[in-house]
Amino acid sequence: MSNKRTVIVSPELTSYIGRGSCDLAGLPSDPLIFGFGDIGEPAVSVLTPALAVEAHDDLVVLAIDRAACLRMFGFVPKAGGRWYLPADLRGIGRAVVAVEGDGEAAGLLRVARSLELLCQLLAALEEDRMVEAQGATTLSEHDIALVAAAHQLVLEHWQDKLTVGSIARRCGLNKAKLTRGFRELYQCTVAEAVSERRLDNARQLLVQSDLPVAVVGYRSGYTSNASFTRAFARRFGMAPTEMRRRANDKRNAA
Repeated sequence: MSNKRTVIVSPELTSYIGRGSCDLAGLPSDPLIFGFGDIGEPAVSVLTPALAVEAHDDLVVLAIDRAACLRMFGFVPKAGGRWYLPADLRGIGRAVVAVEGDGEAAGLLRVARSLELLCQLLAALEEDRMVEAQGATTLSEHDIALVAAAHQLVLEHWQDKLTVGSIARRCGLNKAKLTRGFRELYQCTVAEAVSERRLDNARQLLVQSDLPVAVVGYRSGYTSNASFTRAFARRFGMAPTEMRRRANDKRNAA
């Protein structure tokens, strides 16, 4: 497209601005590629080079050398990751595209805004402020943040007596929006998220401790050994005793 611009910041960083496709010849040697959507698709994705070439709907595509990303920021985001794009990052992306002209000053401004977008994105990822996108959502940015807070509440306070109502009240959401939010963002119900966290704790206790299976179930929020065994077998495809036996066999073999 005519409004597509390529800014070579350095051999380690390239910015493709506007909408169109990327030129593989301009990418760093071992690229980590981010595609930034806008209003229609407000998300940022980690792209493969093949997907970057076809990134017709992305507002901005940034490609940074993986080694340079690790050196400058201390980590590399996971391959295939996709996160909802908050308003501040969408604003920086639009500001990158809004630069007009082809003079040296305009080029410097594009470079500066591209670098700002990259730095702000990686800071948000490192601080765990980005909500992972697993599908389309009808929620507003504010509601996405509240649902993410509710999910974090489940992860941290799963031992409490959590209900949809209690979580909704603690996070400032109504029950319908909380339920819809978990479906859209995490593809599960609130009850399923609580159960997943409890069973993950049970699996860790079985593998890492010698506690009786009934005690493991109780400490993981189950009031009867039968209900714990059924739930565990549905989730992991084996009974708790079998999970422990395999873990012991693996340790003994080592």
